[in-house]
Amino acid sequence: MGATRLLHKFHVSQHNINTMRRLAAFLIITTLFTQQVRSQDFHQWAPGPPMGWNSWDCYGPTVTEAEVKANTDYMAKYLKSSGWQYVVVDIRWYVGNDKAHGYNETDPTYNIDQYGRFVPAVNRFPSAKNGQGFKPLADYIHSKGLKFGIHIMRGIPVKAVNENLPIKGSTARAADIYSKEGQCLWLHDMYTILPEKEGAQAYYNSLFDMYAEWGLDFVKVDDLSSPIYFAGEIEMIRKAIDRTGRKIVFSSSPGETPVDHAAHVQQYANMWRTVGDFWDNWKQLKEHFQVFERWNKWRAPGAYPDGDMLPLGRIGIRAERGHPRMSAFTKDEQYTLMTLWTIFKSPLMFGGNLPDNDPFTLSLLTNKNVLKVLNTSTNNRPLFTEEDKAAWVAEDPASGRKYLAVFNTADHPATPASAVAVNLAELGIKGNCVITDLWSGKKMGSFSGTFSPVIASHGAGLYSIEEKHK
Repeated sequence: MGATRLLHKFHVSQHNINTMRRLAAFLIITTLFTQQVRSQDFHQWAPGPPMGWNSWDCYGPTVTEAEVKANTDYMAKYLKSSGWQYVVVDIRWYVGNDKAHGYNETDPTYNIDQYGRFVPAVNRFPSAKNGQGFKPLADYIHSKGLKFGIHIMRGIPVKAVNENLPIKGSTARAADIYSKEGQCLWLHDMYTILPEKEGAQAYYNSLFDMYAEWGLDFVKVDDLSSPIYFAGEIEMIRKAIDRTGRKIVFSSSPGETPVDHAAHVQQYANMWRTVGDFWDNWKQLKEHFQVFERWNKWRAPGAYPDGDMLPLGRIGIRAERGHPRMSAFTKDEQYTLMTLWTIFKSPLMFGGNLPDNDPFTLSLLTNKNVLKVLNTSTNNRPLFTEEDKAAWVAEDPASGRKYLAVFNTADHPATPASAVAVNLAELGIKGNCVITDLWSGKKMGSFSGTFSPVIASHGAGLYSIEEKHK
């Protein structure tokens, strides 16, 4: 009897072992599959070009928690219903004594944890006290139905290397994974991380584990693309984001991202810069016509060439460039900016201090017909780009309507306005059509053959075209 019970016990144990083996195999396969799905699916996290506010144009490296909350409150009240959702704290939130018009690299007070990770400066972000990081601020932004983002610099802090701090999740230390080669030319907070070194991926993993715990939804990673394209660090960042399981939209900066790396950046990031820092002057704005034409074929769902921030509204408050001012762009130039970014489907990151918006600036950000073009149009492409004029076209996949954007880019003061003629047949319109001005909402009338709207100097028009079928 005792032997029988012992034999039965052995069979039960063997059955349990086999079950556990099958379960372990299932978990391994599931984990690998989940990781693969995460890697493939991150583009779905940005179904349309991301729209938000970024602190850089108005506050440079000096923004405070109170200012971030004021912009959050404005976005929640006036912009959220139009699809704006990201609130992004830009550069050097970890320095307690930074300054406008250039960075304080003389005696910066860094805030860093025991694992070599920068944390918010508590004198600027009081809710970060007691090691809470950005979680309380993220919670506040989330409570408004919005999403939270930060800017970071590529690499590992120089301070972490100098103190040879440990890397969380690894036996390696900071001094084991860095190189001085490729250090950022314009800000010297960081060293390059060498992807092949033991502990390199673990460091990025530890960063994004912390950011995920904070509740991060968006990360802008600087010094990744220009003048050197750091493919290895881009791939490490992608892996680190994916393993958190949190939908953190990844923006690569600055620009111009090398076009010969376009396929790579499209594979790993949600958005990437096509230019360097863009400010409120016509020369830079006009250059975007050629830039966007160059990058147009590389846009894909969830992957967007980024024309940089919108220097609109009140900017330069404590910024790197310029004194406090309303944007130096004329109203016509602001229409050009918004129309070009819209028809190209660039991300929209507003740079001005939102609470200082005037009614005109707010109207640029909340036009539902224009934002529909940004978010739903397809087959966006340049029709022509000439010295004094340009036109882009796109389609509404739901209705079959065509979208047309026209621009008067002439710099001749003697001709303040001129007609920009478009052959409607080039849009596939062979008969009569009804044209609507999307900025004003007004019907322009019925047209056939040619449409020649008169556009102010440095101005733009954006239209919906519906063909009449007999």
